[in-house]
Amino acid sequence: MKFQTLSHCLAAALAVAGGPAWAEADGGEKDVRILQSTDVFQLEYASEPQISPDGRHIVYVRTAMDIMTDRTRGNLWTIDSDGGNHRPVLSGRQGYSSPRWSPDGMRLAYISGAEGSPQLYLRWMDTGQTALLTNLQEAPGAISWSPDGEFIAFTMTVPKEKEPLAKAPAKPEGAEWAPPVKVIDTVVYRADGEGFLEAGYSHVFVVPAEGGTPQQLTGGDFNHYGPLSWSPDSGRILFSANRNEDWEYEPVESEVFEIPATGGEPKQLTHRKGPDQEPVWSPDGRRIAYTGFDDREQGYQVTQLYVMDRDGGNARALIPDFDRDVFNIKWSGDGGRIWYLYEERGLRKLGTTTLDGRVSTLADNVGGLDIGRPYTSGSYSLSRTNVYALTRGAPDRPADVSAGSGRSAPRQLTHLNDDLLGQKTLGQVREINLKSSFDGRDVQAWLVTPPDFNSNTKYPLILEIHGGPYAAYGPTFAGEIQLFAAAGYVVLYVNPRGSTSYGEDFASQIHHAYPGHDYDDLMSAVDAVIAEGYVDSDNLFVTGGSGGGVLTAWIVGKTDRFRAAVVAKPVINWTSFVLTSDATNFFYRYWFENYPWEAQSDYWARSPLSLVGNVKTPTMLITGEQDFRTPIAETEQFYQALKLRKLDTLMVRVPEAPHDISGRPSNLIAKVDNILAWFGKYRTDIKKEK
Repeated sequence: MKFQTLSHCLAAALAVAGGPAWAEADGGEKDVRILQSTDVFQLEYASEPQISPDGRHIVYVRTAMDIMTDRTRGNLWTIDSDGGNHRPVLSGRQGYSSPRWSPDGMRLAYISGAEGSPQLYLRWMDTGQTALLTNLQEAPGAISWSPDGEFIAFTMTVPKEKEPLAKAPAKPEGAEWAPPVKVIDTVVYRADGEGFLEAGYSHVFVVPAEGGTPQQLTGGDFNHYGPLSWSPDSGRILFSANRNEDWEYEPVESEVFEIPATGGEPKQLTHRKGPDQEPVWSPDGRRIAYTGFDDREQGYQVTQLYVMDRDGGNARALIPDFDRDVFNIKWSGDGGRIWYLYEERGLRKLGTTTLDGRVSTLADNVGGLDIGRPYTSGSYSLSRTNVYALTRGAPDRPADVSAGSGRSAPRQLTHLNDDLLGQKTLGQVREINLKSSFDGRDVQAWLVTPPDFNSNTKYPLILEIHGGPYAAYGPTFAGEIQLFAAAGYVVLYVNPRGSTSYGEDFASQIHHAYPGHDYDDLMSAVDAVIAEGYVDSDNLFVTGGSGGGVLTAWIVGKTDRFRAAVVAKPVINWTSFVLTSDATNFFYRYWFENYPWEAQSDYWARSPLSLVGNVKTPTMLITGEQDFRTPIAETEQFYQALKLRKLDTLMVRVPEAPHDISGRPSNLIAKVDNILAWFGKYRTDIKKEK
């Protein structure tokens, strides 16, 4: 069937039923005060806020949706840290990203594909002059200035030529033969969003800040990763890598290395099983901070903050009892503190710690970068003067730029969506807390009510389940959730056991047991909302994507209390998933105890396909055709099984889309419209055409 067919069904259903009371104004016109699906193209959000070294100015990426190309577009804007002088730096239909101030604050490095392929550019902030610094064959990343301002380091993939297995015969001039075969010999040979991977390895480079020929510093058949950190004297660069012979079979392993900025042999500074990453030199060059953990081969393990001497000695966990992931670390200007992000009960927060382990929190609600679903997100930057800039979201707004100084709370500087969302009546987001029926464990959730909500009215409910499963939702703006609410649904989203931001024990409740009692947490949340009295228990619906797709498929195999379900980009059969996903080397080892052929009963017992004989719920499936994380063959298996059982089912295939179905604005709209159309087909609180 055509992908958009169900969108037309939705329009017809609302036309017949009259839709929710607020969906149309007098005369049958849509009420523009309510969020419409096409409003997605008008949304904007801020990302990558970069504060100048003196703390006075911020450059950030202002991302908008281009309705003509159906793509997101990033422009560079600047604003003073006191909120004044908001204006564009580089604006247009070309994309700009990764702005980085020079140490003297006079120049700005950035990446753009404005002239074709992604390249490194430089802009003089006083004159507006720009220069193309590189002519690279592959995209640069992880750009980092040397402290003396003379060089810029970056990472880039270097292709590796491979001899063909068989040499193809010469074809006649003008002949049109089939494309050449792909010969694959790597463990990971494709990546979601990238497709089939060309042979090559990521290496560290430096290029003069005035332009010139980049110098490759690292070598060998290994991948080397940023962020890159220069020593204060500009003589050495830190990076992380797994340079072990079996690196392809060790997806979590990495160590911290340093290398002379002029080239030479990398020196390994850490030595343990587990990831050591994000190395950052202290301002005086005496210490290195980094993050990681001792790998116990669990599905989820808390990432801790470490400090060691510059030579790798005296490594210690700085806050070992801090039961939250620490990431995006930075030293304060005086070297007395380390700043970082962490997540607590669905909120991303900005925190600091002294070198003796005293922790404090400066800001919460760091986020708003996912305009589709309410995932935790967000970033920040820090100046030498300890003035900081960060992205900050809210339940009714995507990310804006905020700034603060020292220990002070941040102040919002931009209001990118007030012109659109300030004119809309959005669903109200409310936190609820409940006990799991399985073991009485505390579970956090959020409820979004329709615009003009009336607690004396009965509403249908959508349970929307996050992916991961080691991830978290929070009280942040989400276009998909708001569009569900605008269509007249109460929307419930939950952080069941397995979710992050509640500590390692909570997340590890699903280790080698997923899906499992997270099902009980979700059902307990539904029961808690029904008990409040305004949800029609005969009009319950469920959907979720990725890990949430797994749980949605599991739910319809366990209960028939939902009138309809939409399973998005799921895993249906763990054996086929583990052997076809783009992270095979991780999933078999960290999510299961053994290979599929050695533990088939365990794989099958946790597969939603094992419960397909129980399914009675009308179930639609939706997946991107280029999804290499949860390949569409998973969706096809469940669809065919449901068809063989003669159940009401549809398969919606999103052409060209990877795992992130909603990466293009029109796909986000189509996803929501098709879900609402499927649910509208089974709602009993609206009159159907006879």
